[in-house]
Amino acid sequence: MKRAIVILASLLAAPFVQAATYELPPDGIDVIGEVQTVVAAHDDTLLDIARRHSVGYWDIVHANPGVDVWLPGEGTEVVVPTQFVLPPAPREGIVLNLAEYRLYYYPKPKPGEAAVVMTYPISIGRQDWETPLGRTRIISKVVNPAWYPPQSVKDEHAADGRPLPNVVPPGPDNPLGKHAMRLDIPGYLIHGTNRPAGVGMRVTHGCLRMFPEDIEYLFDHVSLETPVRIINEPVKIGWQGEQLVMEVHPVLESGPIETRDEPVPDTDSGESDVAADDNPAELSDASNEQPDSAPDIDVVVKDPLTYVTEQFVVATSKRDGQLDWVLVEEVVRRADGLPVAVGESIKNAAASAASE
Repeated sequence: MKRAIVILASLLAAPFVQAATYELPPDGIDVIGEVQTVVAAHDDTLLDIARRHSVGYWDIVHANPGVDVWLPGEGTEVVVPTQFVLPPAPREGIVLNLAEYRLYYYPKPKPGEAAVVMTYPISIGRQDWETPLGRTRIISKVVNPAWYPPQSVKDEHAADGRPLPNVVPPGPDNPLGKHAMRLDIPGYLIHGTNRPAGVGMRVTHGCLRMFPEDIEYLFDHVSLETPVRIINEPVKIGWQGEQLVMEVHPVLESGPIETRDEPVPDTDSGESDVAADDNPAELSDASNEQPDSAPDIDVVVKDPLTYVTEQFVVATSKRDGQLDWVLVEEVVRRADGLPVAVGESIKNAAASAASE
């Protein structure tokens, strides 16, 4: 795995590294980006470094076991997990993989331009307010949305001694931030936040939060009716040349529930259709962080090796390969989100099978 040493001075020159857009590899290649190593400054936290590279909380924590989150220390080398196996879903529209707290966006390339994929960290619904799985679409976009907290959230805040008004207007106290995109699942949004330290964690009431700078950039590129797939795959396996590469994240303690699997129109024109730029009322009944009641459904959580087996079958459906299961088990045990080569292609699968 290739590691790049990034010079600290270049990080100080710009607050955020615009490295969240990658050229989309051809079919049969599934790995993008490279793992980086940066040197922490005196006043850096791991969260500072993560945000500069569009990486979330658990991304940076799992990749740096033993490093203090709040005081890594001047001169400490910090691993930045900016290499990804593309998720097992069609390369179109938006794909949200809850288990890795990450969003992938595949814009339609304009004539003469190379296809790209944009990827950003997200926060997801906590265990008592799961983000649902399934297929949906973007149905509206709003700049400076107002937030209309439902009664359930108002009750929760009141019990904690933090009462909420009926409407939170745009501004620094609005948890939706400055940009929101409404999904065709009542009450669910992809939006910014006024608490960026929580990006990459399981802290929301079901919505998907992004860093303010990430949602602002994405907002300008995503059009209405863009298809959205929400999946939960803690294990991803894909090809990089002749190698099978695996990326493992911790399995969510309680899995999200499936809500729909309906086809959505493929109408992403690549243009930015902004709805009601300065009209906060546009999200009046959809700016809630969640529906009025949480789902009460038992969910079966699979063993990590079951995910490995499933994704190995998917990865080798068109190309034969084999895994080093000793190495697989070690990578599963670590579950640090860093892609590792754990197998290879079988040059002559028929001859290999016959010899066995």
